[in-house]
Amino acid sequence: MELEELAQRIYQVAHLTGEFVLRSGITTHEYFDKYRFEADPVLLDEIARAMVPLVPSGTEVLAGLEMGGIPVVTALGRHTGLPCAFVRKEAKAYGTARLAEGAEIAGRRVLVVEDVVTSGGQIILSTKELRSLGATITHALCVIDREQTGAGSLAAHDITLLSLLTATNLRPRPSD
Repeated sequence: MELEELAQRIYQVAHLTGEFVLRSGITTHEYFDKYRFEADPVLLDEIARAMVPLVPSGTEVLAGLEMGGIPVVTALGRHTGLPCAFVRKEAKAYGTARLAEGAEIAGRRVLVVEDVVTSGGQIILSTKELRSLGATITHALCVIDREQTGAGSLAAHDITLLSLLTATNLRPRPSD
């Protein structure tokens, strides 16, 4: 599937209009319901396939952020063969009591994977925690960059944002 066709498919499945408050606190009238494309196994597989070339060389672990990054990282792991870590917003107080479950991250080059980025706030928080656990993180990869403040905020924390699509890519094209 070509990238433009993939963008149209995501737009058809996940684009909503109304009034929505984002995690960043920003109110928007346009929203991409990530769970709609993540819940479609065929579409999610196409998204993951298209993301493979964006994975930086030398990446050793893919780290998906709770909750939306988890299905994306799992699908991406199937296409790259890289092990996955599943990153909680905070370590649970029982069981393994770990922040990152799955693949070991200490001493490894880790790519943070997220579904949609607006301000980059959760990536910044999670990266700080993962780095404190010994992960080397220089990049984050998302399905959709809303083209708000995310890339700049991440850059200020030495994280380069890579995105499959941007809000601009997802805007409907005028009919020819």
